[in-house]
Amino acid sequence: QVQLVESGGGLVQAGGSLRLSCATSGSIFSHRAMGWYRQAPGKQRELVATISSGERTDYADSVKGRFTISRDIAKNTVYLQMNSLKPEDTAVYYCNAEVYYDTLSDRYRLVWGQGTLVTVSS
Repeated sequence: QVQLVESGGGLVQAGGSLRLSCATSGSIFSHRAMGWYRQAPGKQRELVATISSGERTDYADSVKGRFTISRDIAKNTVYLQMNSLKPEDTAVYYCNAEVYYDTLSDRYRLVWGQGTLVTVSS
């Protein structure tokens, strides 16, 4: 059973920085991909950034150039470095993992963290 534990959320002023961490059981090297989503009040959950097992990264247009997703295989942890934060970045951020159960057919399960609140004040 894969579990994700998030940390790093909090309150920060606009223009500041924050780093979120997502620790997972097992090895993140074996996962198809990991990523971060966020859900702001009154809005749908949206993709923020993903990183594949091959280190390919993708970002939402709204965070390109400001956010960076990375991983530390030795620590089984994925990070989201958030710079130049804006009030519109305020949301609950969720860690996500695509966990393989059949690699030959590229079948996987989605696992979610509990979410961590990021509040950016103006």
